[in-house]
Amino acid sequence: MKAPVTLWLSELDVLELMDMGNAICALKQGLLLEAHGQALNMTKTHISWGQGSSLHAIGAVFPNSGFAGTKTWAHTSEGANPLLILFDSNTGSLRAVIEAFALGQLRTGAISGIATELLASEEADEFAIIGTGKQAMTQVCAVLAVRHIRRIRVFGRDQERRAQFTAQVQKEFGVEAVSESTIKAAVKDAAIITLVTRAKEPILDASMIAPGTHINAVGAIVPGRFELASNVLERADLVAVDCISQARKFSSELIEFCREEEVRWAALRSLADIMESGNLRTPNSDVTIFKSLGMGISDLSLAIEIYEKAVKIGTGRDLGSRIDFWAAK
Repeated sequence: MKAPVTLWLSELDVLELMDMGNAICALKQGLLLEAHGQALNMTKTHISWGQGSSLHAIGAVFPNSGFAGTKTWAHTSEGANPLLILFDSNTGSLRAVIEAFALGQLRTGAISGIATELLASEEADEFAIIGTGKQAMTQVCAVLAVRHIRRIRVFGRDQERRAQFTAQVQKEFGVEAVSESTIKAAVKDAAIITLVTRAKEPILDASMIAPGTHINAVGAIVPGRFELASNVLERADLVAVDCISQARKFSSELIEFCREEEVRWAALRSLADIMESGNLRTPNSDVTIFKSLGMGISDLSLAIEIYEKAVKIGTGRDLGSRIDFWAAK
């Protein structure tokens, strides 16, 4: 029997092996495994220092599939270099080290795409993206993968970067894109809103939101970050999260909204549960919210698909001889 291959996969390898459509498909399978108890999530841990720097660790195990993995990164003002370490869940042996910046963008976009597919109106054709940073383009790509959008409205604090981002969206996707000077103007009558910012105070108020809107709240993933005002959560018919235990620990928005009211925590739905039960939107639904914190199951769903494709086509840097040497030492 041929020994399993151990690979180093670069950012370029990841981009060659996976696009947004593949990412959405891989993540759907991971969410269904979670719903059936066959994918187990490790609650994220992190520590902060200095002026907004933070060290993160996140992971999951798919025992029936034979994989376990962790992703770790240090986020600083100078950037981040995340790595995903993929193990054989039966033997503990190393299967891959994957440079995971692009993987992280793909899985963060993909889960917003799945939430949008499940919770947004099927007729939604106006989309507002709030934030023009490194995660924003994949968020746009994910929504376009699941809905026929005729116009995208863009807001970011930096006027020049906002204009550049708007032009890039229109060029890459061939969809009308409009730069807006305020959040209120950007979200007016939008059927889908994605927030992907580093805001420290709520930036979206219930008064700004049209009836029937679906919101992807992606940016506030550590304590002390806010994008949604409490009255947005109050108005929502349904609030979904990727991982309930992480929402309880890391979402300042939900912690403030729920406080000691366990009934509000109990009303949260995991995206895996919604994926299993099907679309919960009705013709009378008002606001729906997907609160994304990032979870190991998402990373591992994509990492397994990337690794298996790499082995099949023979790409990546083989680490086998180096691993044998280290083991012998």
